[in-house]
Amino acid sequence: MSLPGIRRFVIVPLLLNVLLMGGAFWWLFSRMGDWIAQLMGHVPEWLQWLSYLLWPLAVISILLVFGYFFSTIANFIAAPFNGLLAEQLEARLTGKALPDSGVVGMVKDIPRIMKREVQKLAYYLPRAIVLLLLYLIPSIGQTVAPLLWFGFSAWMLAIQYCDYPFDNHKISFPTMREALRRHKLNNLQFGALVSVFTLVPFLNLVVMPVAVCGATALWVDRYRHLSVSAGTR
Repeated sequence: MSLPGIRRFVIVPLLLNVLLMGGAFWWLFSRMGDWIAQLMGHVPEWLQWLSYLLWPLAVISILLVFGYFFSTIANFIAAPFNGLLAEQLEARLTGKALPDSGVVGMVKDIPRIMKREVQKLAYYLPRAIVLLLLYLIPSIGQTVAPLLWFGFSAWMLAIQYCDYPFDNHKISFPTMREALRRHKLNNLQFGALVSVFTLVPFLNLVVMPVAVCGATALWVDRYRHLSVSAGTR
């Protein structure tokens, strides 16, 4: 983010993230008490003795679901600017600019970029709904579901941020997912770190451009060879 020539491309994603995530988490903390009480109301009586363990899991569950939800909204709105940041950082790291790079190229690519965001949303929603339904099952909803949601969030955040450099090279969404699966453990670690930072106050305000830069560096290090033989959408 601090490389010369890159800082100016960070400003818009950073401001959007500060406004959206800052406002969202302020609202969340004003409502969290009521939501935790409702979630704990699903705990059966025979598990009440575990309340001191289940209560922190309930808090983490709300933070994970809420954090990823608003992170998705922020990324959807900032997608063209995140793509531009990834493009400029890749050019800085490799010394080779992409065709049609820059602000003009970004404006031309907005329809394609937004279509890609819809593809990610279509991939995410069915899986998220299934996991959210698990929260309504007594015992499982308060114990297993938070762990499953954390793993799912880590995977989705890896997809979300790694997709910017892939999309800049017009690599299809299924091809991108398959490439990430071949290094799934490393990508889950990357997504897990982003997920944790999304939950931490103040750090979550800057996590978006940091994650875009990290994912772009990962592309340059591991996936850049795919651009030679990539198919278009």
